[in-house]
This record gives sequence, structure tokens and C-alpha cells, in this order.
Amino acid sequence: MAIRFFDFAREIAAIGGEMRSALDRVLGSGRYILGDEVATFEDAFADLCACSFAVGVASGTDALFLALKAYGIGQGDEVITVAHTFAASALAIAYTGATPVFVDIEDTSHLIDPACLDAAVTEKTKAVIPVHLYGQCADMDRIMDIARARSLVVVEDACQAHGARYKGRPAGSLGHAAAFSFYPTKNLGAYGDAGMITTNDADLCKRLRMLRNYGQTDRYHHAIRGYNSRLDEMQAAILKAKLPYLEQWILRRQEIARQYGEGLRKIELIRPCLAEGSTHVYYLYVLAVEDRDALRIYLEEKGIETLIHYPVPLHRQKAFGNARVSGVLKNTQRRVGQILSLPMYPWLRDNEVGYIIEAIKGYYR
Repeated sequence: MAIRFFDFAREIAAIGGEMRSALDRVLGSGRYILGDEVATFEDAFADLCACSFAVGVASGTDALFLALKAYGIGQGDEVITVAHTFAASALAIAYTGATPVFVDIEDTSHLIDPACLDAAVTEKTKAVIPVHLYGQCADMDRIMDIARARSLVVVEDACQAHGARYKGRPAGSLGHAAAFSFYPTKNLGAYGDAGMITTNDADLCKRLRMLRNYGQTDRYHHAIRGYNSRLDEMQAAILKAKLPYLEQWILRRQEIARQYGEGLRKIELIRPCLAEGSTHVYYLYVLAVEDRDALRIYLEEKGIETLIHYPVPLHRQKAFGNARVSGVLKNTQRRVGQILSLPMYPWLRDNEVGYIIEAIKGYYR
């Protein structure tokens, strides 16, 4: 059996007709930039996140960057995040001119450790970006308590957490603002790059709408130095057509995760740890095993494609040589040599999940 890590062909087989109808609607409208498709998708996504406002932008990276810019963060400032994440979390900080400050993750969740935040704060610290990695929200109550005490802005990196909940509240509504990515493999994915910023702050929303569109208040009137970072009509139409399916797709991901967890419960490895009161939407299903590389080769020989998210922490990468590291990132450094992502998408079949489980069991016999 050959099992791909993600299979776009199955998605197209399931909803391709609706995607083509959405594109035909845009083509027929003659409006391709900041039209009704973007506006109505923004409203729908704001509702999903229980937020007053959503601002469509060109990518998840731009969503993080523009949120920081809208708060005036720039040269000489510091922004705290984790080194165990995709590079965009820290690149967005660097783009503003600010310095990324890396703190450690919790041992079992792979999420930012709030206990590390206080020690990382200096007089230069202006913001925190907690990353809701793999599909589960960070411990936002503790993070927000620290942020209030230290007068810090909190921008959720929710790029992997569409539909996730923390103590009953949706990702995107937990900080001062949040950034989402609609990269094609995400739980809610476009067919290209696309992103969104959510917030309950009307003034911030106004600044973001100017920043994404050349700083314009209206056409050819530029109040600030903005950027070209707009969610286009075609991607918005695709995302709007997919949005009604998001809940059932998440339920399917959770069912696959349940099967993985049940099937692998007797094997000595670390499975995803679910925080009490929170949900996990399983953008990725990530194990931690001591002999990761050997297991990966074994699974490849069995026809099972796996990936590593992420093999090199950001504090060990040349691009972030000027970043600051707070404390010893012992959990980060240990986990990067152990993590392994198994196939996870809604169209993965039960017999394929069973085959993956039996293959892993076979490796440990």
C-alpha cells in the first residue's frame, strides 16, 4: 500500500465541482481584487472565530507581519516566540526590524511554555507570538495574564489552528489579534497563498485595512506607508466554498487521531497531548520517538510517507543569527530529533490508518 502524506486529488474528487463553480462566479463578476468574495468571506471567518473583524491578506506570514506593524512594532523592539515552529513566525518579527526572542516549549505539548515568558521580558519587549502549533492552542490564560502585567501585545499565530478551541473559546479570539494561513494543506486551505487577521479592535482593523492596500484611505490617497498584501477574490471564493465543510473535516481528523492513539497506546512513544478543556484540530499528527530516523526509513519502505515538522529549530538557523535566546531551550533541542508527522487529512481511509498503525507496531516488535 502506498500512502501519501497529503493527497490533493482526493480533495478535488470530493469537492472539485464546487471549487469550479466558485471560480466561475469570480470570473463572471469581472471583479478580482477586494470585492464581494473577500468581504463576505471575512465576515464568515470573523464569525467562526467569534471576532468582530477579519482582514484578508496575502499569506499567513503577512498576517503576522502586518499585525505587528499595525501595533507599531519595529526597530529596537523585541518580540517573544518559540524556536520550534515554521520560520514565518520569526521572519514576520524580523521583517518589522524587531528582534525575535526565542523561549522553550513545554515537554509534552510542543507549545510555548508560559513559565519561560517572564524571564524573557526586557524593557525592549513589546509583544508575544504564541504559536498554536500542530492544531492546539497554547495556554492563553497564563500568557494573557503575563502580557497584561507586562503591558505586552499578544498576536496569536493560529496559522495551524483553524477551528481549534481553548476552554470553549475559538482560536483567533484569545489574544489582541491573530494570524491565520490558508496554505493549501491547512485544515482550511486555499489553492495558493492566502491569510487572515482577526481582532476585536476596531482601530486596529482600520489600520490593517490601510496597511494591506498601500496605506490608502481611499483610492490614490495614502495616509501611511502600506503594502500590497491583499487576499484575492478567487482564493476568497474557494475558501468561502470550503468553510461549511471545515467542522466535518475537523471531526474526521479527530477520528483519525483517535484511531492512531488507540492503536499505538501500548507502544513506548509520545503521542499528541491534549490540554484539559481544549480541542485539537490535528493539522498535523506528531509523534515523538527516540529512534525517529530509523522508524521513518522503515515506514518509507512500507510505502508510508512521513514528514518532520520541524527538523531544525530557528535559533540554530543562520537566518536568525541576530535573534536572542532566553534560557536553555532543552525541550526544543530534545524534541527536534524525535518528532515525526504521520499522514493526516480528512480523506485518509480507515484501512490506510490501520495499515500505518500495524506498520508502526511491526517496527517495534
